[in-house]
Amino acid sequence: MRLSRRTRLGGVALLAAIGLTLSACGGGGGDDDNESSSSTDAVITARTTEPQNPLVPQATNEVGGGNVIDLLYAGLITYKDDGSQELEVAESITSDDNLTWTVKLKDWTFSDGTPVTAKSFVDAWNYGALSTNAQNASYFYYPIKGYEAVQEENPTVKTMEGLKVVDDKTFTIELNQPESDFPLRLGYSAYYPLPESAYADMKAYGEAPVGNGPYKLDAWEHNKELRLVPNGEYDGARKPQNGGVTFVVYTDTDAAYTDVQAGNLDVLDTVPDSALQTFQDDDSVQAITAPGSVLGAFQFPSDLPGFTGEAGALRRKAVSMALNREELTEKLFFGTRTPASDFSAPPMPGWTDEIPGNEVLEFNADEAKKLWAEAEAIEPWGDKKLLIATNTDGAGNKASVDAMSNQIKNTLGIDAEPKYYATFDEFLDDRDNNKTGALFRAGWQPDYPSISNYLGPIYGTGAASNDGNYSNPEFDAALTKAAGATSDEDRYQDFVDAQAILMEDMPGLPMWYTDGTGAAATGVENVKFNWQGVPIYQNITK
Repeated sequence: MRLSRRTRLGGVALLAAIGLTLSACGGGGGDDDNESSSSTDAVITARTTEPQNPLVPQATNEVGGGNVIDLLYAGLITYKDDGSQELEVAESITSDDNLTWTVKLKDWTFSDGTPVTAKSFVDAWNYGALSTNAQNASYFYYPIKGYEAVQEENPTVKTMEGLKVVDDKTFTIELNQPESDFPLRLGYSAYYPLPESAYADMKAYGEAPVGNGPYKLDAWEHNKELRLVPNGEYDGARKPQNGGVTFVVYTDTDAAYTDVQAGNLDVLDTVPDSALQTFQDDDSVQAITAPGSVLGAFQFPSDLPGFTGEAGALRRKAVSMALNREELTEKLFFGTRTPASDFSAPPMPGWTDEIPGNEVLEFNADEAKKLWAEAEAIEPWGDKKLLIATNTDGAGNKASVDAMSNQIKNTLGIDAEPKYYATFDEFLDDRDNNKTGALFRAGWQPDYPSISNYLGPIYGTGAASNDGNYSNPEFDAALTKAAGATSDEDRYQDFVDAQAILMEDMPGLPMWYTDGTGAAATGVENVKFNWQGVPIYQNITK
């Protein structure tokens, strides 16, 4: 559930059958998707943004920290290039009823040589779920029995009832209801383990984490770079084919692109809007494109003046219909983005554009003006101003918000203007604390291949990335029903029903699906995007 990610999903294998067993494949050494044809000792440099928080998996829900954490840690499962899954630390994940799951672990160690045990996972999940620890990923433990108790404002228990350590290599997970696809999410960073040493001082640990993944952190120079080196203790499916990855912090994507052109940066995960029209013909770089699962969207704070109550509901729809998504994607992004017709993205299993009420996402100036006039009759807008907030250190953000402001102003005749943040972490801090006072950018890169990952974390009541504080019990119930569905067909229909509620309430504005666009310096090899639109860093060589 990270802000801003993507896809190449050709056919995701969902865990949908009752009694399904997810078992280890021979050796756990990976497959052709996860290994390149050659390896080098060369260190790869890649663009990033400054992580918002210390590098603790349970605290991280943005890409600056998330892409690093995914290389420092290994989960029970891992996702292949196309979004399908294979076991990583788990030897098996089994259930007879989809309610209680038994996890057995392989022999595995952290980068400091200490063993990864069942307790390493159970303690980490309990830490992440406990409300007093205020971890950003706490929402992801909601299926586990006892989650509600540890989420109380003043909890009387500190561990979830549904997690039980059987022995060093075995633990069980009891859910609140049967969920056949529960293991699908276990490759997400919220479910990574933590070593015992982390709990003495979690903040200090996050500055120098001890992971169990393909790399370990060599140094973190804040606002400059994060240097990762191969982890000699790692023996999983994502073995490094290079001598390390150094993530270089950029606040200006144009500067990063210039460095790729000059050979001073190896990999850029997103092309700046200034180069979108030309990068595929630029001989000084290797252009990278891939179908995208990133949803470009914006959220309304639930208490944003003028957008609350009955009048506010009308105005949210009016703003949506005042935006010409076709024009924005064509003129600003040259066909690398597609107008959105739902709150998820086309590569997800069960995706459909036949969502009741989704005509509200289509440009209709007359209807927008009519809805705004109806709102005016209930509560006059007065001299208020609609601000649209974004960080400017990401590709296309400034240009899109500028254009959106103009479209709203021209169609509705109100004062609309951008509110800029220089860095992503600064922007997230204000979002997290409801200080933007604006309609704000809320791009979403999925963490596991399911429509539920777009809906629950952003719009579920109390969810970690629900920075607009939207809450609708009917929507929550639809998601709960989807989670407990016994067939894919029923689950997908439940997602349609949940999205129909969002179309009526319009707590956010789906804008476009973003294709993966990147660039690599000449001489860099094996650069490929995964199903999320993230470079497969461990395979890159030069």
